[in-house]
Amino acid sequence: MAIKTVVVLLVGLVLASVHHAEAQQVGKIPRIGVLCSASAPASVSRIHAFQRGLRVLGYIEGKNILIEYRYADGKLDPLPELAAELVRLKVDVLVTDTSYAVDAAKNATKTIPVVFTSAIDPVGDGQVSSLAKPGGNLTGLSILAPELNGKRLELLKETLPKVTRVAFLTRESSRSHQRFKEAEVVAKGLGLRLQFFGAKGVDDIDSAFDAAKKAGAQALTLPPTTFLVTNRVQFINAAAKNRLPAIYPGTPYAEEGGLMSYGPDIPDNWRRATIFMDKILKGKKPAELPVEQPTKFEFIINLNAAKQIGLTIPPNVLARADKVIK
Repeated sequence: MAIKTVVVLLVGLVLASVHHAEAQQVGKIPRIGVLCSASAPASVSRIHAFQRGLRVLGYIEGKNILIEYRYADGKLDPLPELAAELVRLKVDVLVTDTSYAVDAAKNATKTIPVVFTSAIDPVGDGQVSSLAKPGGNLTGLSILAPELNGKRLELLKETLPKVTRVAFLTRESSRSHQRFKEAEVVAKGLGLRLQFFGAKGVDDIDSAFDAAKKAGAQALTLPPTTFLVTNRVQFINAAAKNRLPAIYPGTPYAEEGGLMSYGPDIPDNWRRATIFMDKILKGKKPAELPVEQPTKFEFIINLNAAKQIGLTIPPNVLARADKVIK
């Protein structure tokens, strides 16, 4: 009789343990990893948009969702280890920004879903098989960088019709040279001579501007990079110091003193990334979710910056602006 009692008790304990484990699994709070190439201060508007998107979908950070944030502070070297750290935390979804962060996440895991918010050219960079059918564990939103680099040149030419030499100023890398070649095709069609100038680090920014000026550059275009995001104030100040009309890849640059900007609304991409994340947490596979393009674009002109370098913006260009800063 005593043996039967012990067996019954043991069976009851096992069943209770299984029930408790199942209850824990059902009530598991999703953990999201967020990997940012830029610094925390430079990422504020994007993270806020991401958090707003979560709230709209019913996620409250710290209550029914946990988020681990990691920032590379504009440096490429920390990205692989930061991605690996988030993978070790066993996050349910990994959200990334730039192409370098996407690569770091892709190399760190083949199983955890990765949602990118601002990939430059996900197909061309080999991060997904196609936009319609990403394949693998990655999907998200691109920023149409190759196409928009050409659009910025068109706006620059329309603003400065007499300009013939334009500097393509960015961080020195193989990807930057590829973007330059793509933009060069558009430049030739506009009658512009596009010249590449690269900076290896922060200390090289001023010298890159000096080199562009000495080479006869009359204006410049700056493609989207983490390097530019993190050091945007230095780029804006250097352009003003050298009296070079510049067009930047996003709204914050014009708002902080840059002459003009044209590009997608990146914070809106971060907001939309929460929709991908929500679908994945509810059972969708990244391979089933097509990569999406930006839907909001802004052309901003800063008349204060124009006045500072003695430039008059043509009325037809002003009329096209979504916002004019006076």
